[in-house]
Amino acid sequence: MLDDAVYTELDRRLAPVDAARQAAWPGERPRRQPVHTCYVPADAVVPGVAAAWGTAALAALDEHGLPDLGYPAALLDEVLPRVRAKLAAEPVEDLRVDAEDGYRGRPEAEDDDVRRAAAAVAADLAAGTAPPSVGIRAKSLEGPTRRRGVRSLDLFLADPALRAQAAVVTLPKVTDVEQVRAFLPVLDALEAAHGVALVLELQVETPQAVLGADGAVTLARMVHAAGPRLTGLHFGTYDYSASLGIAAAHQASDHPAADLAKQLMQVAVAGTGAHAVDGSTNLLPVGPREQVHAGWRVHAGLVRRALERGLYQGWDLHPAQLVTRYVATYAFFRGALPAAAARLAAYVERTDGGVLDEPATARALAAVVLRGLDCGAVDDGEVGAATGLDRVTLDVLAGRG
Repeated sequence: MLDDAVYTELDRRLAPVDAARQAAWPGERPRRQPVHTCYVPADAVVPGVAAAWGTAALAALDEHGLPDLGYPAALLDEVLPRVRAKLAAEPVEDLRVDAEDGYRGRPEAEDDDVRRAAAAVAADLAAGTAPPSVGIRAKSLEGPTRRRGVRSLDLFLADPALRAQAAVVTLPKVTDVEQVRAFLPVLDALEAAHGVALVLELQVETPQAVLGADGAVTLARMVHAAGPRLTGLHFGTYDYSASLGIAAAHQASDHPAADLAKQLMQVAVAGTGAHAVDGSTNLLPVGPREQVHAGWRVHAGLVRRALERGLYQGWDLHPAQLVTRYVATYAFFRGALPAAAARLAAYVERTDGGVLDEPATARALAAVVLRGLDCGAVDDGEVGAATGLDRVTLDVLAGRG
């Protein structure tokens, strides 16, 4: 019995709120999120670096065999052939040329090393062998490294062949929202100078990036200051842990302190289209077989743990880590498919089942299936047979439209 004027006034008052919310939290973007980022020092990037990582990973798997990682034998029988195919065809989904902490060259050699790395990436792009996503991590915007970092970006992006696809710029050790705001015009200038499209990642490696002096969560302010350029917040396991005074022996991405930071990262990016990204482990699978197996068990456990917590991307620092990156990732998505498919089919068909799912849950179920498709853990035929849905419908259900 309400007069129409009540509805009109309600719409009038809330229309600006609706517009602001849509601008700040536009939802999931249609682009594929890589399952990992592989950091390669600038002085070690050569043409064919991604393929070389895949070859090295396959060699490690052939030499040492896979240890018991706690997966059912039947699931591993499905996963391992796919992992081998992935390592042969697309071993690296996201390559980051590292001119920051991983770079071990002499300061006076950085210009030449960055140029050579750019030329190597450009050659792979021209040959069609580059990873789907490529970029560079330069030094931070702190006073002592600010100009050096921007100069390396300028030199790297100067190669004309890099205009073929968007490049990712990773900004490390961010401590203040103003650094993000000040960096955006630099990215604009780099785009104008070199004709390349740039997207931005922020590395969360300091307590100041998580909690500001005013008690506010700095992460959220950084995300919204960066705006649509931002694709992710990347957690820096060891810098962050060390800055909290955690002893080196206990610095790990599954430490409770790391979990707190990553949970806040997830909340900060939720609904914005950017992603929270897990950190790395420095326990590398190298050496004799028992050491390789120990490294694989740790890495596989951390990847599995991250996936279960909704962190679908992490760092890999060594080619042999690709083995357990894909084993754990493929096992996760293949293991999730039957239940997700049944619930999606029931949701779309509005049939009664053991679980009553809502639109938000259907969105999450579809997103998990799509992530499995994106990385190669499952294929279209399997998904279509299990769900009765095509890729377009899944995109709509997942909010990727």
